[in-house]
Amino acid sequence: MNTKEKDFSGVRFSGIGMLIFNLLFLCGVIYFFVFIIGAAEADRISNNTTGILVVADLLLLIINSIFWGGFMLNEPNEARVLLFFGKYKGTVKDNGYFWVHPFYVKKKLTMRARNMDAEPIKVNDKTGNPVMIGQVVVWRIVDTYKASFDIDNMAKTTVPAGTNTAMRINEKMKSYEYFVKVQSDAALRYVAGMYAYDDSVNDDGSLTLRSGGEELNGFLEKQLNERLALAGIEVLEARINYLAYAPEIAAVMLRRQQADAIIAAREKIVDGAVGMVKQALQKLSEENIIELDDEKKAAMVSNLLVVLCSDEPAQPVINSGTFS
Repeated sequence: MNTKEKDFSGVRFSGIGMLIFNLLFLCGVIYFFVFIIGAAEADRISNNTTGILVVADLLLLIINSIFWGGFMLNEPNEARVLLFFGKYKGTVKDNGYFWVHPFYVKKKLTMRARNMDAEPIKVNDKTGNPVMIGQVVVWRIVDTYKASFDIDNMAKTTVPAGTNTAMRINEKMKSYEYFVKVQSDAALRYVAGMYAYDDSVNDDGSLTLRSGGEELNGFLEKQLNERLALAGIEVLEARINYLAYAPEIAAVMLRRQQADAIIAAREKIVDGAVGMVKQALQKLSEENIIELDDEKKAAMVSNLLVVLCSDEPAQPVINSGTFS
């Protein structure tokens, strides 16, 4: 029993040549019928002979009609899987117009690259946070036998529960298209569950969904190729094109990100303020502008830090006292 793709080795003729032959054949059948009618009207043949000739002409017309079913047209990157009473006879990948045995079942498959822009799905990342993640997959068929016979023939898309019966549409899709959709979702869930959304929990520099980039896309592509090889499908490119927290935790995570940003900004401000205070005290000491004891230095440092780190503009206060 054949379990892999093979080239069609049966009888195959040029479609143009067979088209001319069929047209001449049809003209001959019509001419023969006209000849029979003319001969019968002229009493050159008997009624029994006329009946036999008409039946023979009808048989020729049926044969001619059957011959018309043997034509097939293959465009670039298209293939025809040929079956003869349920038995796989081979695949025709050559481009052109051909004629084969009319009783062959000719299943058309396209081997062109296709895009699948999957809707974002909700998954849990490595830390258990629900996230929405979507992907774009570029794929194509490379083995017509597996795509045709190693997976179920047809699959119906599921209809969400609670949908009005009158509104339900049982949309059929080709088996390999449905297989790609299901396995792509499964691979994306697997990959998303192996990494955290970002490095906010463990800041150890490990790969995350946000920072993964090409490395993460390459791992996703590898997972898809492993899963889709069963259907004779090759994944040319896979990448994550949508990533966000799920709506139920998005507001909380936004506040956390805002807090992280505020803390980082405050650290920057404090570092700058300390440097400015240090520089001010050093300048005053080097240029002998004023002599400050430790208590006055502490008061000056406190005042400068308050002015430099405050969110509000400082209010000037005139000191009428003395430093002496």
